[in-house]
Amino acid sequence: MAHYTLNHWSPYMVTAIKQFTDLFKLRIGIVISFTALAGVAVAPGSLAGWKIAVLGLAVLISSASAGAFNQYVERDLDILMKRTSKRPFVTGALTHGPFWMGVILAMLAGSVLATALVLNTVSALFVFLGAFFYAVVYTVWLKRRTWMNIVIGGLAGSFSVLAGAAAVNPELGAQALILAAILFLWTPPHFWSMAIAYRKDYEAAKVPMLPVVVGDKRAAHIILSSTVALVATSLLPIFYGMGWIYFIGAASGGAYFLEKSVRLAREQNRSTAMSCFHASLVQLSLLLVAAMVDASL
Repeated sequence: MAHYTLNHWSPYMVTAIKQFTDLFKLRIGIVISFTALAGVAVAPGSLAGWKIAVLGLAVLISSASAGAFNQYVERDLDILMKRTSKRPFVTGALTHGPFWMGVILAMLAGSVLATALVLNTVSALFVFLGAFFYAVVYTVWLKRRTWMNIVIGGLAGSFSVLAGAAAVNPELGAQALILAAILFLWTPPHFWSMAIAYRKDYEAAKVPMLPVVVGDKRAAHIILSSTVALVATSLLPIFYGMGWIYFIGAASGGAYFLEKSVRLAREQNRSTAMSCFHASLVQLSLLLVAAMVDASL
């Protein structure tokens, strides 16, 4: 009987978990939290383990609030795009109304307040700015108006790095600032690669993502140029104290991303676009892990 009950309820549990992770964009939030921990690692000084845990959780919750706000605001766009048409505010699984806006605001306020009380106000400001730039600057102000949306909105990831570094020392060092610049340069080619793969979706929703505005071929060449700038910048920390472990991670990840960007520039299709998109994740992961390991030695 217990076995029957588990099998009976498991599809509902799976659906609920998927809705939860999709609503709060938890996969993105985990990446954002990881960048904050990299900021902690490269900052001069040290931080107690429990404070690092509070920071990571605060960044995750603030990022989740911004992700939920994005879906709360964009349900009219999401319904037009195949990739997003099953989101809970679109399907009606969640009711669009003041309750969810209250939840979103409470999550953001709680994460910022916790950072301010446990760490410091500078770190809390960066936690707030990360969510604000994604939720308001990108989602509300820019996404429907200009192809520069993800360029400026990409500052959201940079602020998470600065939140981590400021948690250790509010006087930001060169390594933290360069790492924030790397995140800023990483976001456009990462997102534009996916936008080529899903260009028809963005066209249907009339969202001016770069491939919709300039076409896949030109967008792919801009991605390549952006990746070159990103990889060059990612090597700068070597001149500010990073060692050989960081160099190996940044160089190998950068070379892989460049190779996929070159392929995309030569041939634009869903396969090469998604391959480039996934390569950007590999590049960032290798760089961040290498930065954290290098800084710990």
